[in-house]
Amino acid sequence: MQRTITRILLAVFGVVEAVAGGWPLITPTGFYQDFPGFRTGWVAMDGPFNEHLLRDFGGLNLALAATLLGAAVIATTATARLAGLAALLFGVPHFAYHLGHVAHFEPVDQVLILALTGAGVLLPLVVLAIPGRRVTPPATP
Repeated sequence: MQRTITRILLAVFGVVEAVAGGWPLITPTGFYQDFPGFRTGWVAMDGPFNEHLLRDFGGLNLALAATLLGAAVIATTATARLAGLAALLFGVPHFAYHLGHVAHFEPVDQVLILALTGAGVLLPLVVLAIPGRRVTPPATP
């Protein structure tokens, strides 16, 4: 069984990925121009608009969200590990890309981009590191 903190991390991360996945599917142009919402142009600064790419990104983020949220609901250590691995496989290349591609952003955006994409590596590592809860069978009288 999972610990409560693992389920909370999976659920929060799953909701974040659901937003990041749903937005480009609902309005790819809006996502391109306005992501992340509190600062604008993070996606637009990185190249020309590509609706196909944004819709694929949205769909894959929704798949990751389903994996994370499903693992939180199923609540086994194995599902938590699988979801953590899936998130890490997305997060590491995403973070690595941004490490080398933030120079054209304002300093505040550079820090925010690296912090947020870095969290996409750190959170799965935490999920993978938290040990499962030990289930002991009830004592027999």
